[in-house]
Amino acid sequence: MTHQSPAPVILIEDDRDLLKATAQTLELAGFSVSAFSMAAKALAGIDSDFAGVVVSDIRMPEIDGLQLFDRILRLDPDIPVILVTGHGDVAMAVKAIKDGAYDFITKPFAAEGLAQSVRRAAEKRRLTMENRALREAGELAQDSLPLIGQTPAMERLRRTLRQIADTDVDVLVTGETGSGKEVVAGLLHRWSRRAKGNFVALNCGTLPETVIESELFGHEAGAFTGAQKKRIGRVEHSSGGTLFLDEIESMPVSTQVRMLRVLEMREVMPLGTNDVRPVDLRVVAAAKVDLGDPRQRGDFREDLYYRLNVVTVSIPPLRERRDDVALLFGYFAERAAIRFRRPVPAVPAAVQHHLRQHDWPGNVRELAHFAERFVLGLEEIGGSSSLRPADPDTVVSLPERLERYEAHIIRETLGRNGGDVRRTVEALGIPRKTFYDKLQRHGIVRGDFSKQSGVSELSAKALDAREKGRRQFGPG
Repeated sequence: MTHQSPAPVILIEDDRDLLKATAQTLELAGFSVSAFSMAAKALAGIDSDFAGVVVSDIRMPEIDGLQLFDRILRLDPDIPVILVTGHGDVAMAVKAIKDGAYDFITKPFAAEGLAQSVRRAAEKRRLTMENRALREAGELAQDSLPLIGQTPAMERLRRTLRQIADTDVDVLVTGETGSGKEVVAGLLHRWSRRAKGNFVALNCGTLPETVIESELFGHEAGAFTGAQKKRIGRVEHSSGGTLFLDEIESMPVSTQVRMLRVLEMREVMPLGTNDVRPVDLRVVAAAKVDLGDPRQRGDFREDLYYRLNVVTVSIPPLRERRDDVALLFGYFAERAAIRFRRPVPAVPAAVQHHLRQHDWPGNVRELAHFAERFVLGLEEIGGSSSLRPADPDTVVSLPERLERYEAHIIRETLGRNGGDVRRTVEALGIPRKTFYDKLQRHGIVRGDFSKQSGVSELSAKALDAREKGRRQFGPG
């Protein structure tokens, strides 16, 4: 059974003797009490994330109980407020109940009566907060790599994103490969007033210098060889929405100069014209390195870094929030089961141990791929081959087994070649069109494997599984 922390109670009473006695009563009933003699000091500790109950006297100097209740109502109407009243204040308390106060208790009151009212209010607040968390998780789960997590670091991250989403400031997102930087950018867009505009993403590390300026700023017909017609650039297309620049540390220096001017002037000049076009721009940039460190920044312009660094959001790597791994694995396994039309297998002890002990250098993306292979029966942990069906009672046809194995080989080859199409196609010995057809059929996203160095996390285990698969399926 999960142990729950004592429900917090904020108690306000200007009579110091009564304040002390009431606080002791509530503490003996199992609550965590913060006692105040002035409402203004109590308000400093109350916001929409407050998970407890407010108990307040009505007649107090400066800010009385009804004024306090009105301010709490504006902070969060679901915070339960219990008003303690004298006999002459009952009519006011009844009106407050109609306005949304949780309860009122008349003086003198029985200790158990107060405790019972606070207990019911605390349970109501607990359910409210749980429902909010579930709704938030449901919203996040709509994304391909959701920011699911119950650790304090992830709660702070989601809270920060909510706070800055609608401010229109440019944001720099830092985090390791696979940590969910594009998800953060997508949420900043979706939670802002710009949500009706375009969310335009560009990976600065995948385009050569000769192409990236045309992609960003657009061009007129005839601006350069091959520019046969006018093209609207990503910057202009994102006007009114959000422009997401991933791996911005890879942006060529010449492009950085033009991008700095766009950010400062909020206008763009397409290639091949002197026309200046105003843009309603919000930029979210992402980097895998610390651009604030000159050693890591390299050729990245310092002035562009400071222009982008209005607000910085850091995504913690998965190894620093291990308590979220099981939750994320469950989510990805469920999603994979729906996608592949398979039941979620029971999780053996060896897999559970791997989830707890592995450092997950590829972060959430690596965990998502691991969950997919687990559901498909392709993951091998502790010397137990999973190329056999995940459910031993399920009979899998030979064509279906070959389909699974083919998808496994493609993923493994993409991983070994860092997502490079040319090298992967050469290693597989198939035409490029056939390769793309197979990616679409198996639901494989090539970009998930890009820029991985050396042999991916699929490597040793996947190669062993491949050999076992050949022996199991035969050379055909």
